[in-house]
Amino acid sequence: MNKLVVLFLFLTSSLVAAQEIAVLQYGGGGDWYANPTALPNLIRFSNEQLNTHIEEKPATVAVGSIDIFQYPLLHMTGHGHVFFSEKEAENLRTYLLSGGFLHVDDNYGLKPYIEKEMQKVFPDKTWIEIPPDHPIFNQKFHFPDGLPKIHEHDNKRPQAFGYFHEDRLVFLFSFESDLGDGWEDPEVHHDPEEVRQKALQMGANIIQYVFEN
Repeated sequence: MNKLVVLFLFLTSSLVAAQEIAVLQYGGGGDWYANPTALPNLIRFSNEQLNTHIEEKPATVAVGSIDIFQYPLLHMTGHGHVFFSEKEAENLRTYLLSGGFLHVDDNYGLKPYIEKEMQKVFPDKTWIEIPPDHPIFNQKFHFPDGLPKIHEHDNKRPQAFGYFHEDRLVFLFSFESDLGDGWEDPEVHHDPEEVRQKALQMGANIIQYVFEN
């Protein structure tokens, strides 16, 4: 058997068996490291509510690294510039088509950049809005109106965009919601507890959807 095929099968089987989350580091100058307390808080909430066993300190992986295949869920955030090289886009495409999932949470200003870069990843696919009746909004926690509004940016409604592969959602972009702000420590943004709970519950839904589909 071809060595590349063996490596591919090993990586994808590792991805399926894993139950971990990593922060995606990208180029272009954007602050991929934003919201440092967000994921640890979400992971802690998920472990309590969903009985997951995720390491509370998430790893950081570069978009072009083979290490992304160790994680079934990658989380990405920031406020602006994003750039994927062609090799990075190809690596991410292989990851997503192999069973991986990327959640990009707009911390403000990401949309024009991530939309352009994801076209490199999926030039043959159409970016669509995810409807409220999609399973990702109806896991343990139910969001009949879709993505919750957590933090105000431009007085627009929250929207969830994504790509599908063989009827499986492989990429989710949360826009005008800012889930990560709600996941952060309470003293960072001083969000009401009700708002923080909505953010954490929606985040837990994403994790449950990825780990069980």
